[in-house]
Amino acid sequence: MSILQRQIISSAIFTLILFVLFSLLFFMAFPLHEWGELWSRKVMDLPFIYIVPSISILAGVCFGFVSGFAWKKNLRSIDLDIQEIAKGRPIPSEQHPLPDIQEIKTKLTKIQKQMLEQTKLSQKLANEKAEDQEKRVQEMVSQERNRLARELHDSVSQQLFAASMMMSAVTESKPLTDDWETKQLKLIEATIHQSQLEMRALLLHLRPAALKGKSLQEGIQELLVELMQKVTMNIKWKVEPIPLDKGVEDHLFRILQESVSNTLRHAKATTLDVLLIKRDEFVIMRVTDDGIGFEHEEKTGSYGLQNMYERALEIGGTMKIVSLKNKGTRLEVKVPILAEECGEEND
Repeated sequence: MSILQRQIISSAIFTLILFVLFSLLFFMAFPLHEWGELWSRKVMDLPFIYIVPSISILAGVCFGFVSGFAWKKNLRSIDLDIQEIAKGRPIPSEQHPLPDIQEIKTKLTKIQKQMLEQTKLSQKLANEKAEDQEKRVQEMVSQERNRLARELHDSVSQQLFAASMMMSAVTESKPLTDDWETKQLKLIEATIHQSQLEMRALLLHLRPAALKGKSLQEGIQELLVELMQKVTMNIKWKVEPIPLDKGVEDHLFRILQESVSNTLRHAKATTLDVLLIKRDEFVIMRVTDDGIGFEHEEKTGSYGLQNMYERALEIGGTMKIVSLKNKGTRLEVKVPILAEECGEEND
């Protein structure tokens, strides 16, 4: 039964009750001797048979109107709560005077809590799924990069090394003259040497060494010692033991790897200087070379530089690069040490 039908029936019942009540009271006050007196008896100068039903019907209509307005207001309140639930907003927790309406509001509140819990669970599952998928992708990428690095090291890198040895033997066996053939051989030897540096930088990109439980100081020293064995560059470093969070150490180490790789590939440098120190509650890492340098505008869109900038920002630090043509490049990363880390160090 709809609300409209219920209101009509309740109004009719109310009208009938009023009519019977008025009639009983009137007949008790003025008993009838015959039914014809219903037409002769008057109330407010109108026949009884007209005035009592009219008043009863009018009162019933008023009752239905007031009752319908009240129900409409209550239903409107429930509708607003449902709209708030649909928008994902919390519904008001005010108490309603009618127990039935309050029970409905309580059930709506429980439904909203269940929906919020379901939403949180769905988001958690989606995040876990995305993280798991990202881990699988990263693992596949890492495996593929390692495979490519092994193949390049076992094939192209070895061939470049063999070509370099043969060119060195050829140039050493030739007389030291300035003829065109000797110049070309020297040029080929330099090109092979540069290709070897490019290959080592590429291998460093494809298979970057990780700290793997080592401190940042140990990781930097191990990386530079290994690099000294592979390139003829003069490498110097000063690395202080600084206790840092694992995330900060990892980001600084990755920035160093990227910077060293750029030096090998583009700088044509003969010396490389790495500095890691702590000054005034800041960790400062500086990488300096004496290479050909570059104009900053030339590298604005460089993916490698952008990656280093983002890594520095992620750990709350800043990165500054100063480079001049034919005068080398200096990269400096400055990261603040949090109070908690300082306290742990003091302890």
